[in-house]
Amino acid sequence: MDYIIREIQETEYHLLNDFLYEAIYIPEGMQRPPRDIIYEPSMQVYVRNFGKEKSDCGFVAVAKKKVVGAVWARIMNDYGHIDDDTPSLALAIYDGYRGRGMGTALMKTVMCKLREMEYSVVSLSVQKSNPALYLYQKLGFEAVETEMGENEEEIIMRCML
Repeated sequence: MDYIIREIQETEYHLLNDFLYEAIYIPEGMQRPPRDIIYEPSMQVYVRNFGKEKSDCGFVAVAKKKVVGAVWARIMNDYGHIDDDTPSLALAIYDGYRGRGMGTALMKTVMCKLREMEYSVVSLSVQKSNPALYLYQKLGFEAVETEMGENEEEIIMRCML
């Protein structure tokens, strides 16, 4: 499948709510949470006023003129927070478009942009059972110790840029 990766446009920022919901990993056998979960304050840090902060950057994957994936980064106090100088990432690709290299392409693109923006490290949070963990490891992300420590389900990871 042909696709392109490009910077997210301001007129597309509203799509980040959809991708935020898609980014919620649901282990097999578990029920998907209600869609309005994305409006909880702990989730809205990912998308509220996106584009207004100096650290905000994002890219989309477009296939057949449809945005089918997104990656975005910003400094925020989210699940992957390390410190106030490290942007955190969020990545989501619509079901049916996964496994085609879009995630890798999106991640490499945003990491390159963050390097250009003079950030030296980026972080994220991932559930241990999420297959995306292997993608992140392949890209150089490593688990980090945090003040809260590692929990049974999630890992905070970082990658030096």
